[in-house]
Amino acid sequence: MTDVEQLTPPLAHHGEGPIWDPLVGCLRWVDMLRGDVLTLATDGNVDRLDVANVAAAIRPRRGGGLVVAVERGFALVDSGGGVRRLPEIWDDPTVRMNDGACDLQGRFYCGSMAYDEAPGRGSLYCLDPDGSATVVLSGVTISNGLAWTRDGTEVVYVDTPTRCIDVFAFDPDTGSFSDRRVLAKVDAGRGMPDGIALDEEGGVWVALWEGGAVHRYLRDGSLDAVLELPVNNVTACALAYGDLFITTSAVGDPSPAAGAVFRATVGVGGASIGSFAG
Repeated sequence: MTDVEQLTPPLAHHGEGPIWDPLVGCLRWVDMLRGDVLTLATDGNVDRLDVANVAAAIRPRRGGGLVVAVERGFALVDSGGGVRRLPEIWDDPTVRMNDGACDLQGRFYCGSMAYDEAPGRGSLYCLDPDGSATVVLSGVTISNGLAWTRDGTEVVYVDTPTRCIDVFAFDPDTGSFSDRRVLAKVDAGRGMPDGIALDEEGGVWVALWEGGAVHRYLRDGSLDAVLELPVNNVTACALAYGDLFITTSAVGDPSPAAGAVFRATVGVGGASIGSFAG
């Protein structure tokens, strides 16, 4: 079994959404409910940028900086750390953004959830490079992991309470999702599927909330690997240069390392993550 090592101290209250930012060559993630973007510097220190009261998901911008999903919409961070909030998409304070990713065309998608996790109150939104936002999916509960295949023709998606990892056909021209099917379902008692990462071989790595592990599923839906962690709430993962970076949460988890980032050498690269064209 691959060893998992602790990479950072338990710095995050609710660590989420790791990415490898190729423009600056570093790992970034969010401390979601504190509204901060964290960056692991080359000297091993972690820099923290406060963006909003919630920082749900991030992706690089092609011109430098980041796009960030905030509580009720989106914000743009420039390469110098300046933050520009876009108009809110909704005004209901009981619903927040949760997890997202970019397609290969440069659109940024993020899904929402109710704070009380009420069924069907979330949606998946698409932010176009011109700043306009539209709903792609509605009636979801905890919109979570989202990732595109290497050729960009399929998208893998998690709505956590379903326990399923689903696959949609994706139209690159319109950004539409169709033909939903179940790739795999996490067995009861093994945690709930949260954030995901796709590798260059087509494997799907899934972080397990309340499961203390990351699973790798093959495209036939079979469970191929299990990475166990010393914390309960594993939130998301990202691949870069054969390493899997894993975020965790201290919410409801008294484990001493809860909130740290972990790393496992898995020997497979990641499918390219998209960057935002706006």
